[in-house]
Amino acid sequence: MRDLFKKRILFFGGKGGVGKTTCASAMALARAKEGKRVLLVSTDPAHSTSDIFEKPFSREEREIYPGLTGIEIDADFEARRYIDGVKEQIAKLFSSSILKEAERQIELASTMPGVEEVALFDRMGELMVTHMDSYDLVVFDTAPTGHTMRLLRMPELMASWIEALSRRRRNLMKFGQNIEQAGSEPDPILATLERRKEKLEGVRARLMQHNFTGFVLVLVPERLPIEESARTAESLRDANVNVCGILVNRVLPDDLEGDFYLARRRQEQTYREEIRRRFAGYPLMWIPQFETDVYGLKNLERISEMLARPDNSAPLG
Repeated sequence: MRDLFKKRILFFGGKGGVGKTTCASAMALARAKEGKRVLLVSTDPAHSTSDIFEKPFSREEREIYPGLTGIEIDADFEARRYIDGVKEQIAKLFSSSILKEAERQIELASTMPGVEEVALFDRMGELMVTHMDSYDLVVFDTAPTGHTMRLLRMPELMASWIEALSRRRRNLMKFGQNIEQAGSEPDPILATLERRKEKLEGVRARLMQHNFTGFVLVLVPERLPIEESARTAESLRDANVNVCGILVNRVLPDDLEGDFYLARRRQEQTYREEIRRRFAGYPLMWIPQFETDVYGLKNLERISEMLARPDNSAPLG
């Protein structure tokens, strides 16, 4: 599990409610306490990072601990910024005679499903590509698994869309049907699409750079999180995204007594064995259930110290 400490970008994902934000925050804190420059990015609309650190995050970078900077991405704000950026680009590409209609179509498109995800991915990609000189590690605390998987597939989906637009543009130009435009050769619309494609390829390459980027799955020893995590691990593997660790959170301690506890412990032991079997190819770490909710630096430091231990892959019990 110490290999996590060699990565420059880490994604923390899993089923809702398993403790992704806690684990992502603890990792960011552990690295900052080692003297590294860390950026912790929350992409989850529920945004719990502020609650855990008991300090306000914002959509802009803000230091929340020495060496640790935080951002909570505002999807609505990013969507609006994305649309405004598209408008700014088309103002350079089209003549005034058709600009108004083009802007109307863009505003119409901005209300369609998926725009927020595109804008969110655009912001994440910007952080992954442009901020690596400023930070030793960027940690993404992601939304529940389904949303995260859609985001990780975004480069491939958008690249296909851009390629289709480029082909259509070339065909229009070939047959002399291209729309009125401002500017000169080379064609500014094709040039814009090509720049967009290159940016996406850069993000996709970074996602698949295994020695640089890793995905950490967080689960608890229960049936549904195990099944969802197994499906996610397979999907990530198929997408050539490196799953570099499994964190099993809220594992019952060994030294409690009582009939209720013993029954729960027997059931959990079954799930522990299943986790070892189904995730045998991945580094595993087991994080015990604490006696209180995990929020505030004091409790967060307990988990960060576990992550930083050289023997932190050793199972409990």
